[in-house]
Amino acid sequence: MTAPSKTVVHVISHTHWDREWYMPYEAHHVKLIETIDTLIETFESDPEFKSFYLDGQTIVVEDYLQVYPEKREIIQRLCDEGKLSLGPWYILQDEFLTSGEANVRNLQIGHRDASTFGPISKLGYFPDSFGNMGQAAQILQQAGISTSVFGRGVKATGFNNRVEDASGLESPYSELIWQSPDGSSVLGILFANWYNNGMEIPVDPEAAKAYWDIRLERARQYASTRHLLLMNGCDHQPIQTDLSEALRVARELYPDCEFIHSNFDDYVKALKEELPEDLTLTTGELRGQHTDGWYSLVNTASARVYIKQLNQQNQTLLEKTAEPLAALAHGLGKAYPHGLLQYAWKTLMQNHPHDSICGCSVDEVYHEMKTRFAKSMEVGSSLATESAKFISSKVDSSVFASYGDQAVPFVVYNTSGYATSGAVTVEVEWSRRFFNQSEDPVAVFNEVAGRTHGEGYLVDAAGLRIDVTAVDLGVRFGYELPGDKFRQPYMARALRLTFEATNLPALGLASYAWIPSKDAQVEQEPQDVYLVTGDLTMENEHLRVSLEQDGSFSLLDKISGQLYSGLGIYEDVGDIGNEYIFKQPIGDTAITSRGVQAEITLTEDTPYRATFEIRHTLEIPASANELLQQEVETMVEFRQRQAIRSQQLVPLHIVTRISLERSSHALQVHTTIDNQSKDHRLRVLLPSGVQSAVHYADSVFEVAERQTVPAPEWENPSNCQHMQSFVDVHGDGRGLTAAGKGLNEYEVLRDAEGTIAVTLLRSVGELGDWGVFHTPDAQCLGANEAEWSIIPHRGGDTRFDAYREAYRFAVPLITAQTDIHEGELPPVHNFLTWEGKGLAFSNLKLSEGSGDLMARWYNLADAPSELSIQTSGDTVLYASNIMEQHTSDVLEESLPVSKAGIVTVGISSR
Repeated sequence: MTAPSKTVVHVISHTHWDREWYMPYEAHHVKLIETIDTLIETFESDPEFKSFYLDGQTIVVEDYLQVYPEKREIIQRLCDEGKLSLGPWYILQDEFLTSGEANVRNLQIGHRDASTFGPISKLGYFPDSFGNMGQAAQILQQAGISTSVFGRGVKATGFNNRVEDASGLESPYSELIWQSPDGSSVLGILFANWYNNGMEIPVDPEAAKAYWDIRLERARQYASTRHLLLMNGCDHQPIQTDLSEALRVARELYPDCEFIHSNFDDYVKALKEELPEDLTLTTGELRGQHTDGWYSLVNTASARVYIKQLNQQNQTLLEKTAEPLAALAHGLGKAYPHGLLQYAWKTLMQNHPHDSICGCSVDEVYHEMKTRFAKSMEVGSSLATESAKFISSKVDSSVFASYGDQAVPFVVYNTSGYATSGAVTVEVEWSRRFFNQSEDPVAVFNEVAGRTHGEGYLVDAAGLRIDVTAVDLGVRFGYELPGDKFRQPYMARALRLTFEATNLPALGLASYAWIPSKDAQVEQEPQDVYLVTGDLTMENEHLRVSLEQDGSFSLLDKISGQLYSGLGIYEDVGDIGNEYIFKQPIGDTAITSRGVQAEITLTEDTPYRATFEIRHTLEIPASANELLQQEVETMVEFRQRQAIRSQQLVPLHIVTRISLERSSHALQVHTTIDNQSKDHRLRVLLPSGVQSAVHYADSVFEVAERQTVPAPEWENPSNCQHMQSFVDVHGDGRGLTAAGKGLNEYEVLRDAEGTIAVTLLRSVGELGDWGVFHTPDAQCLGANEAEWSIIPHRGGDTRFDAYREAYRFAVPLITAQTDIHEGELPPVHNFLTWEGKGLAFSNLKLSEGSGDLMARWYNLADAPSELSIQTSGDTVLYASNIMEQHTSDVLEESLPVSKAGIVTVGISSR
């Protein structure tokens, strides 16, 4: 039988809908309404207009129905007729700047919303992500998706379909096999000619001939079969209402081709039936590492750092605090807030589209994004507070009854998933005096002040006194909102307590109590328990920190004996690029704090924590010179710009607080930057003392191994890369992990010291890309902050301990005050105990479908592992997937975890 030879041209109509970008959200929203209205009219008037792809994100319909809720039935009908298919995502996210759990919630909510209309689009759609996560294939397969379409991260390298002897991240075709590190794979389809290669098809025969000659040749160049994909649309593209006529013209001009107004389901089915056997296997991340390096767009990771920091806070609050606490409270009888958590997640994810979270939009976008973050975090904080309060009411605090009725119990919660010790600050109140409108608040205030005082001491559940720093906040106003009556205002004595909570169990709690007493003085502990051991040194049993006069410091790992020197130097360079791309001016020399006298002060000296404050003042150029503005206005491509930094200097004030806690294996750092300069980048340099061809970065459900030296075709002098929580460089017996909170850009320098450079601030004044869009807020003038930590280790498997320390660093301890009562939970309790070599904990939540607890882990190691779980109570464990569907029978003792595997475990009551 002769193989079919007729070329089949699949024309898929779509619009790539950036929800906000070069215009604010509502301006784009207006255009969206016009676009969907036109789409509905086109479906009604043209029976040959068969389908339209809604960009793989359900929020497009949600935004439309927000204005026209009465048109839901029309959308429903079009879905029933197969003209529209929704999902699989809620939004089209940037994969590297959103957490693993955020990516999962995106699929879960997208599937849920799409299912209310009809069939879900089972296509892993990543049309414009700025690089693709390595675990995408595994995530998609667990969601029942076997095909992915993407626009960036890998390029086809063959010419005339000739297979080149090229590296593993290149393909001769636009089709390839994309595999995750665990071995899961999907068919990957690259928009080799972008997702606009079939836009605005001419109806005029002469223009159509010129159009199709070029488009068909380009599509054939990389296609592995006779099925060609032509995407009829682009960013915010209006509907081509005369498409049916344009395809009729094409059929007349090219009788040897079959032109179909197609859809992804039909195209993928036809493609799979004819795929050749020589498709390239590509494993892991697709980050454009085999390009010239200029348009990988990785520097969006450092555009508007403050947005990344808000995102990290928001994600951590929902996935590591609010959801776990709500799940644990549910086990004790409290209703699980499915609806509110979904609302908080949706509000957060509306900030996750690539042009939003990447910081590459106009300023107005970020004004609204900050409001969305605030809204989501208000909900998350309220839910976490209520859950912690409820759980605390079930904790037996009667152990503190012997101290009298003035004792103030409170509970500290560790929801990081790892056992830990750490400094915690809590505000407690006692002697509350409620009052009503008929009473004089001043008299009530004075009454509470007259019968209370700020002296006292802190004890744990075993009765041991705890080192504490207490700050008397005096009498203050507060209120309660009972569920069964009107609000209740009060005055109470308040105190801020800071202390070290030790040996907190993973996913557990520990109880403490403040005991008001004027006889609280105890003998001061011997000085050798304090952490400050010299004028510029501090140490605990694990680490010794020594500061230099220029504010840099060395870190001795007392366990391995390895010394890390020259840490904490700041480096400032010019940046004449844009929100997408960093570009250092020609001939620019870095200004650093090396050798510059710093002002160093000891600001905290307690038995549980010591802190030095380091003040730097660097004189740096005020901006780029005037030429940059001219080059921006005339759209000179950034690589061709000749602007340099100006001669005018302004001070850059940097205040650094380095803290060492008594039980910690890490040095914690907080940096405040008073930025009065434009067009520059500030990084902190952390020499690892390890020369290695590879390094490791925390990514989505994996710690990815990356090459320190880029591929030969890489031309960009900069090799910045993404990280979620940390980056690590290690060798035999020595390693250094640098962790950050919302610091998503790093570079491992190609120097003798294996220096990790973490970007703290990048200031630019234009959006970039296709037009002239000024973004003065992206200069980030004024106060900026950054939190980061340094964790030394011994390499090998000890790096996993450092990684867990990095994950713990990002998750705050939660506190809840309670009263003295008996309870079903002991004062120190672990809700869930788990073990697994090389495994990382991700999340604990409740499944809306089954009502069961769902817990997730992932394997950081390049070798199989086993997960063992112990829970409190009579429970049954089973294996699930990321969509929270039961996949295998009850687990007896442990669950095998493949290398790089993502495992979800269901926990149900018997």
